[in-house]
Amino acid sequence: MNLRKKLDIIIFGTDTPAGKAFDVGLLIAILISVLAVMLESVESIEKNFGNVFRIVEWGLTILFSLEYLTRIYITDRKRGYIFSFYGLIDLLSLLPTYLSLIFAGTQYLLVIRALRLLRVFRILKLGRFVGEGEQLARALKSSRHKITVFMATVVMLVVMMGTIMYLVEGGENGFSSIPRSVYWAIVTLTTVGYGDIAPQTILGQTIASFVMILGYAIIAVPTGIVTVELGKDKKKREQVTCENCGQKGHDSNAVFCKFCGEMLDN
Repeated sequence: MNLRKKLDIIIFGTDTPAGKAFDVGLLIAILISVLAVMLESVESIEKNFGNVFRIVEWGLTILFSLEYLTRIYITDRKRGYIFSFYGLIDLLSLLPTYLSLIFAGTQYLLVIRALRLLRVFRILKLGRFVGEGEQLARALKSSRHKITVFMATVVMLVVMMGTIMYLVEGGENGFSSIPRSVYWAIVTLTTVGYGDIAPQTILGQTIASFVMILGYAIIAVPTGIVTVELGKDKKKREQVTCENCGQKGHDSNAVFCKFCGEMLDN
């Protein structure tokens, strides 16, 4: 077995001990790189360990560059890899360090490397859960019109509440404009409550109490909409039965039975 074939098994394969060790080591290196970038942004830490972070940053960048070039070298579909999702992520994760030589501050874009952690799906073979993700996507797609109407209603509600609070409280209590009052309504309705603006009058506090309680009710609406669609999708899948073997549980858009291979009558 030549060197290129061995490298292909190690880098692109996950079924061998060497391949798994390589991918796990790669993920650890990515985590160290992202952590180093985050810590470097803390002034007190950067002041004491700035040189260490730069050494780690350049060392890992060189390592990732060699890995990227090796992937291009060993693959038969070079263009396919370069322009694939993972290929573009691999490339984008390298550019910030090199661009920092020209443009100051771009090294902080190295957090893009966190996207490379998506390879954990391949390593842990979590692809089996893709079907569940597709089911959720179908539920969201089916409920998109209801969610759109719901969001439009929420927008109109916060505009109305913001306007009312502007008239009730006024600028002397922090509600200096309708946009600022709408901001307060959004923060209150979502139960975030920064506390930078607060009503002072009894009427204003009464309205605020109503908005807060309403916020809890509103949070449950989109959840209920999606849950109903998930139930419908599950029921629909359970109803798709193969006439040949009698098995249920097929996807609603399935053409062939996943148990016997016969064409489904949908």
